[in-house]
Amino acid sequence: KKNMGWCDDPNSKNYNKLIRLPSACKHEKLHKKENVYDIIIVLNYNMNPVVKNKGSAIFIHVAKKNYKKTEGCIALKKNHILKLIKTINSKTKVVIENRR
Repeated sequence: KKNMGWCDDPNSKNYNKLIRLPSACKHEKLHKKENVYDIIIVLNYNMNPVVKNKGSAIFIHVAKKNYKKTEGCIALKKNHILKLIKTINSKTKVVIENRR
């Protein structure tokens, strides 16, 4: 929705939380013209407890063309996210490994 955002302002009590816009805190809009946030899956990163400056707005979302880099999120093709949604639930664990 156009009036929703995600607070990424570490000085706000709403840091790393869904917020209504407009908002005085620094935030990321959840309505993007390139449609990358048509579907988002919020990952349980820095959520309980929320630690200021540890990171916010970490999602699985729709990839940009050619899988252009994200700012810490996981980006997948829309049809892959739709398949994923059918197989996950609130107990599903997403493990991210850095293999170099």
